[in-house]
Parts: sequence; structure tokens; C-alpha cells
Amino acid sequence: MSKYLVLYRAEGALSGMSVAEMMANSTPEQMEAGMALWRAWYQKAGSAVIDLGAPLDKSTMVTGGAGAPSKTSITGYTLLQAASLEEALDLVKDHPHFHAPGSSVQILECVLMPGM
Repeated sequence: MSKYLVLYRAEGALSGMSVAEMMANSTPEQMEAGMALWRAWYQKAGSAVIDLGAPLDKSTMVTGGAGAPSKTSITGYTLLQAASLEEALDLVKDHPHFHAPGSSVQILECVLMPGM
């Protein structure tokens, strides 16, 4: 089994708001509806979810050289365990993150470092 890092991206979906601001501006009903979708996905994925992760905010991307830091579109993460990339893809195909306009999911296989 391999580990996969799932990154949740929101290209323009937050309309300039931070994740914390979006959550603060949501009604209790909106928050509960969103969390119900996440709980259903989590139950369906079962033991494949190693770490449910968390929303991410105040992100900054730093590049080498003289480039100035810039905001990233990554708004959260989850760590999955799956037999293959195809299985990991299947686990996220109906993910609740896709309900947000402009959202996407990036899946990266974690590779063991030799000698570590």
C-alpha cells in the first residue's frame, strides 16, 4: 500500500476570502450541510483515510532566487492509503470539495526516501 497526499485547491472559489473568513461567513446551516458531506465521504473512504487533514489558510509559496512569496490555491489536505494511484483517484472522485466552484484536487504519491 502506498500513501497519497491529497491537496484541495480552490482557484477563485473563495473570491478573495481566506478559508477562515469563508467559514466565519457561513451560516450554521451551511456549515452543517458541508460537514455532513465530509462525514459521508469519510465514512465511505473508511480505513483508506490515514489522516483526514484540515483546512489550510494563509498559504504562501516561496520560490528560489529573487521571486517574491505568493499566495497558493491550496486550501486543505488529506492523507490516504491506497494500493494504486487509480484506487486513490476512485476514493476522491465524488469528494465534497468538488461542490465549490473552481475547485480541484491534486493527488501526489508519497515516495519513501532511501536510508530513512
